[in-house]
This record gives sequence, structure tokens and C-alpha cells, in this order.
Amino acid sequence: MATSGRLLERLSNGQSLVVAEGYLFEFERRGYLKAGAFVPEVVLEHPEIVKMMHREFVHAGSEVVLAFTYYAHREKLRVIGKEDVLEEVNKKALAIAKEVALETGTLFAGNICNTTVYVRNDEEAKAAARAMFKEQVEWAVEAGVDYILGETFNELGEAMLALEVIKQYGKGTPAVVLLVPSARDVTFDGVPYAEACLRLEEAGAAVVGLNCGRGPETMLPLIAEVKKVCKGPVACLPVTYRTSEEFKTMQSLVNPKTGKRSFPIDLPAHFVGRSEILDFGLECKRLGVEYVGLCCGNCSHYMRTLAETYCRQPPASRFSPDMSQHYMYGDKNKFKKYNTEDLVAAKN
Repeated sequence: MATSGRLLERLSNGQSLVVAEGYLFEFERRGYLKAGAFVPEVVLEHPEIVKMMHREFVHAGSEVVLAFTYYAHREKLRVIGKEDVLEEVNKKALAIAKEVALETGTLFAGNICNTTVYVRNDEEAKAAARAMFKEQVEWAVEAGVDYILGETFNELGEAMLALEVIKQYGKGTPAVVLLVPSARDVTFDGVPYAEACLRLEEAGAAVVGLNCGRGPETMLPLIAEVKKVCKGPVACLPVTYRTSEEFKTMQSLVNPKTGKRSFPIDLPAHFVGRSEILDFGLECKRLGVEYVGLCCGNCSHYMRTLAETYCRQPPASRFSPDMSQHYMYGDKNKFKKYNTEDLVAAKN
């Protein structure tokens, strides 16, 4: 049975939670997951790597261990011919996450996401999506999660369906429900994001907000609107790519050298700098965002920077940059005498 009060306790009285997402892209970058289907086979093939990644994100400041069951649903596994391992991969991912959460004292979250089969006004498709949500929710509850994250929904209808299933089969487990913003300022089914988040909140989600799709610069204006209408905790977890008014989402980014679409293999050409993560975190804090994190493209040094903007000092902060110790750019009084002209030349 879930310890359902822990999430709500952590977010009560204006408190906040720092959360790492982005496992999918990071495992693909490291060579343990195939871009395209993006199925988390690594859970079964290299469970020790998944455990290490959870520990790494906690070390960097994440206060939640999110079970890596994103796209570990029936449809995605069917596409690669591995539907027979559906239950195994979900239960294994949950067990790994639970182990790390217990050893680190962090929250333990289950995860469901966009099904890729949901079609509005198609009752058969919606029934298939509901069934996919149901089995994953039940496995998460059986594992004892503190809450269930439903994420990356581009339609309010599918997000509402996910919330309904969590409420029906979650045995009181809180739901965090996040929409993925597109290039337009409305969901695929035509609802402005602030209104959509409000409707999810009114339907019983403990936390609502946005994740994935947009980078910090283009997600923050939407979050500011969400904060104006929602009464409860709001979540903001952008991707770590430099989106803009011209290219609002990571999917729309164009490789500056080739002119071709960057998603997914050339996205590293668009990474934000850590100073931009710092600015993002400070703006989220100013807006009063209670559930803050990073999604696709996230990695440990970004996570540490974000955690520090929320006044956290995770173990990784011991190694935060200190350029005063650098022999070329730091305090010259700390170092032995050297050739100043050579140093100036090296800088230039």
C-alpha cells in the first residue's frame, strides 16, 4: 500500500520538490537504448546501470526516484515484439527504483505516459489506453509508490483518462499529471494549457503542470499562466534544449549547420548552458513553482545546478565549479609565479 501522504506532506505550506526526469534520452546517449521506439529494455538487460542512474540523479539533487517505466507499456513493447516481457520490465523497474529510494530517503514514484494509441472520439482506442494505464497503475501500487506520475500527454482527454485510472485503481495514491506543450499554446484537443491544468486540478490531481517538449525559455511563459489559475502545486520540467519563439519545441529545432531536423540525433547542437539552467531555476522559484525538474536532455550537472537554485546542497555540490582555483582564471595569488604574457596569449 502506498504511503500516499508523503508527497502531499513534502509540498505542503509552500514547500518544494526537485525531480529528475530525462532517463530515456540519457540512456540512449550512453548506448543502452534505441532512438525511435525508445523502449526501456535497459531495465532488463542492464539493471545495474538503471540503479546507478537513479543514484547519480539523487547525488545531484533529485528528491524523487522515478521508476523507469516511461514507454514500458503494452503498445511500445508490441512494436518491438516484446509484449511478453511487459510485466517483468515494469516490476523490475519499480523494484530498482524502490531500492534506491529506500537507501537514499527519497520519494518513490511510479510512471505512466502517453500511450500512442489514444484517439479522441474513438471508444475502442480509449478503452485500449485505459487498459494500458490500469495494468501499470496496479503494478505501481503493488510496489508501494508514494505517488504516480502521468506525463507527456499532448491531449487533455488522455491526461484526464490517466487521472481517472489512477483514482480508480490507485488506492488513494496521489497523481501528478503533466501535459507536454506543443508549438501552439493549446493542447492537441484545443484547450489552453492553463485551463487544461486547472481542469486536471479540479478533477483531483495533486500536482499539475507541464513537462517535456519545450525548453526553459518557451515553457516558462505557459507556466506563469498556469500559476495564475491553479491553487495547488504546479510542476515545470522542460527539456534542456535551447528553444525559442521561432523554434518553440525540441522537435522543431533545426541543425544550424545542415538545416535538417535535429530531433533526435542532433539535439546536442542545441543544449542550453548551465547558466541558463540557473536562470530557469531562479525564475521558477520567483513564480512559486513547487515541483521543479528537467526532462529530456537532463544530466547530473544540470540537475545539481537546478537543485542549488532551490537552496539545496546535494552531495554533488561538493564539486560545484570554483574557478578561483583555476591556474589561468583564478586567484593569481594562490599559484606560483608564471609567465604573464604566455597566460594572456593562451586566454586569447
